[in-house]
Amino acid sequence: MYGIKRKTVAFIPVRGGSKSIPLKNIKPFCGKPLVYWTVKAASEASGIDEVYVATDSDKIRDAVEKFHLPKVRVISRSSSTATDTASTESAMLEFAAQREFDDIVLIQATSPLLTGRDLDGGLQMYRKDGIDSLLSVVPQKRFIWQPSGENTAIPTNYQVDRRPRRQEFEAYCVENGAFYICAREALLSTKCRLNGTIAAYRMPEDTYFEIDEPSDWIVMEALMRKRQSTAGDQRLSRISLLITDVDGVLTDAGMYYDQGGDALKKFNTRDGMGIARLREHGIKTMILTGEETGIVAARAQKLKVDFLYQGVKDKSKFLQEFMDAHKEYAPEHIAYIGDDLNDQVAMNLIGYSAAPADAVPEIREQVDYLCCQRGGEGCVRELADRILAMREQGRKV
Repeated sequence: MYGIKRKTVAFIPVRGGSKSIPLKNIKPFCGKPLVYWTVKAASEASGIDEVYVATDSDKIRDAVEKFHLPKVRVISRSSSTATDTASTESAMLEFAAQREFDDIVLIQATSPLLTGRDLDGGLQMYRKDGIDSLLSVVPQKRFIWQPSGENTAIPTNYQVDRRPRRQEFEAYCVENGAFYICAREALLSTKCRLNGTIAAYRMPEDTYFEIDEPSDWIVMEALMRKRQSTAGDQRLSRISLLITDVDGVLTDAGMYYDQGGDALKKFNTRDGMGIARLREHGIKTMILTGEETGIVAARAQKLKVDFLYQGVKDKSKFLQEFMDAHKEYAPEHIAYIGDDLNDQVAMNLIGYSAAPADAVPEIREQVDYLCCQRGGEGCVRELADRILAMREQGRKV
């Protein structure tokens, strides 16, 4: 569509005044605020330069800023664009009038199954010659009937005496509301998100639903958890670095003291074997902890871990700096296992997160994998075995 690089921004309007599900945009969905999933998808899309979350709620602002996702900025929207009767276009037009960019991707926070791959696929289609705007759709094969009287109806897309089999049925497309793309100039001139020649980007069938009512929430969470289970296993086959916390993960989080008052820690030999097996398969390991003790240094030396970092108070900042300095460890190649709130933000930065069975509730709810074993009882070994099993399965495939 365009021969030169154009600035493309994502625009995600979220308001705090939802009546069907109060503050639904930050209500936990599969362990994270609902809006997190679309913000994450936008930040992962290579074709999007900047991500703007526009809100009228301080609670939503605080929640989004804590994601610490790349390219994301939280901005205010006027109260007039955040009412029950205000159109989405009103928020888009307000945003477009205040900022300079070329193309805008409107993303609805109520479509958590959206991925960065979907957005990049849509942008690639949008940039073809002759396309002015684009919307996401879902193909459907359903028999549609139109009321023709008080109690009667007629079919609109098939003949009753020639009922086709589903696999022979020509699919039609339904707007799923996940995302829309158009040029800033066209938006300002037409005041509509769709204009000119419109392209339709097909998304998977499970993205048909949007979260508007409590019943939608139940369905969508089930679909997300099914997708996470499959995708999570696939992600494990790409892991090349495992990061583990100490207290509550490699240990049982208990505090032990000898007669002289010196602190002791209890480790598990099974975790040691897990780390050894990872090393045999070329997977690096790191111990990352906020404490600083000789006990941990001695254990790290015994385990022959590749990286030991103690006394790290801000783990997310450290991890970002580590990845910047070690380009071979991209987020999708890192797994992280932690058990408490000081691990939470760091977990959002990497490709796969896990927690021992007795981790704090906030961590248990957000991780990709919750171990069956408790901290200090073999949870690291459990995760290591899972990583190696998926790597082996990936080789067979």
